Amino acid sequence: MSASEISIKPRVGRRGLILGAVALCVVAAMALDTTVVTIGSDEDTRVAGFSPDAYGAEQFPRIREDITTRAVDAATLAAALSEDKAAAAAQYGTGGAMPVLPVRLSGTVGEGKGGIYDVAVEGVEDVRIRVQTGPAINGTDLRDAPGDIAFGEFKNQIEYQDAGAGINRAMKAEVLEGLDTSDLTGKQMTVTGAFKLINPKMWLVTPVEVSVQ
Repeated sequence: MSASEISIKPRVGRRGLILGAVALCVVAAMALDTTVVTIGSDEDTRVAGFSPDAYGAEQFPRIREDITTRAVDAATLAAALSEDKAAAAAQYGTGGAMPVLPVRLSGTVGEGKGGIYDVAVEGVEDVRIRVQTGPAINGTDLRDAPGDIAFGEFKNQIEYQDAGAGINRAMKAEVLEGLDTSDLTGKQMTVTGAFKLINPKMWLVTPVEVSVQ
């Protein structure tokens, strides 16, 4: 047999066999850990990151239902707060040091500034009631009103704050869209909403239902 006819086969050492086996295991493990994500699915939303507006649109309907179901007449609530602030907060509100209280009121709209209007409610004395009508809706009263949206559900404080802003924008789109809030003074307004109990003599109500006549 000539030298040209000799078949030379590469020798695979023990080390090469081991490395090949390890690589095969790694590839298999990656395949098992791979999830196929369909565009538009819940998994796709999570991969894309937190969307405050999507969260707000999802949460607002049930927040509105919760507030309207538990809302207390303004005169009843004002009297209860005047008699015993802590007891009234425990009975009607949610939250700790600054609970959020649901309220229903009707009255005459007074002066407004920056989309926040005073409302004079019959039977409510010595309490200044103001209602947010936009364009800016501030605070996290709607987010905190149900009492079950916790910081631990979110990645960080920024995401938690953004959730509140997203709920406010969803409310604006569903409740305040089409309402001329440029001059409400002198009109009759009926509101269902919520406010954070900071001062029992001064309420800033974020609405979930509004009607104006």
